[in-house]
Amino acid sequence: MPEVAIAANWLAEHLDDPEIAIADCRFALMQPELGRQQYGSGHIPGAFYFDLNQDLSSPVQTHGGRHPLPDLDKLAEKLSRMGITSSTAVIAYDDSRFGFAARFWWLLRYLGHDRVFVLDGGFTNWQNLGYPVTTIKPSPKTGQFIPQIQTDWIVDIETVKAKKDLSNVALIDSREPERYRGERELIDPIAGHIPGAVNYPWQLVSDDRGFLKLDDRWADLESKDEILVYCGSGVTACVNLLALMAAGIDAKLYPGSWSDWCSYLV
Repeated sequence: MPEVAIAANWLAEHLDDPEIAIADCRFALMQPELGRQQYGSGHIPGAFYFDLNQDLSSPVQTHGGRHPLPDLDKLAEKLSRMGITSSTAVIAYDDSRFGFAARFWWLLRYLGHDRVFVLDGGFTNWQNLGYPVTTIKPSPKTGQFIPQIQTDWIVDIETVKAKKDLSNVALIDSREPERYRGERELIDPIAGHIPGAVNYPWQLVSDDRGFLKLDDRWADLESKDEILVYCGSGVTACVNLLALMAAGIDAKLYPGSWSDWCSYLV
C-alpha cells in the first residue's frame, strides 16, 4: 500500500539530507496565532512554517467555504523557497493528529508532488523521543516547484448535488459525530450534514498519541466507484484522504465542504 507516514527516527537520521524538506503545520482554529507562536518557541531543525489561514488557504468569500484552496502560484513560490524540486522528499508535521499536516500533504499531492509524507506521532512524539528542537528559522533556499495540478481530485457543490445519491458513490462526512448529527455546531451558522452523507470521523484515523492506524474501517467503501470526502471546511477531510490512500483507495475532496454547502442555506 502507498506509504504516507514517516517515523520520527527516520527523519532524525535524515535531518541533514539536502533532499529532505520539512513543513511545520501546527495550528489552532480558535487561536490562529498559536501555531506560529509554537513554531517560534521550538520546531524541528530546518522546518519552515506553513500557516493554515495565510499559506494553505485563500481569503474567505461569500461562498466557497471557510478555508478555500490557496493561491497555488503563491504556494508554489513558498515551496520553491524551501528548496523543493521534483526529487525532494517533503515531511509535514503538526500536533493535532494530522489535522493540519494532512492539508499540506494533500495540497502537495494535488499539485503533483508525490514525495510528501506526514510525521507519524507529530511534534509531541518527536519531543518525547528527545530529538533536536531549535528556535532558529531556516534561510530561504533555491528550489523549483512546478505545479502539475490534478484537476480531477476535487469536486464542487454542483457535482456533490448530482452524485450524492447515486448507489455507486459514497459521500463521506469527516467531522465529529455530534456535528454530523447536528447536535453541536460552534463554527458554521447551520448544524447538520449533507443529505446522503455517511460519517467517518477523521479522529479515528489515528490513536490518541497521534499515530496512524491501519485497519479495515474502509472495507464498506471498496465496492464504490467514487468516493467524495468533506468536513467543515476541507481541512480535516484530508486526514481521511490520507488514510484512504494508505489503504489503497482513491477519493476526491469537496474543498468547500459543509461551510460552503450551508452558505447557500443561510
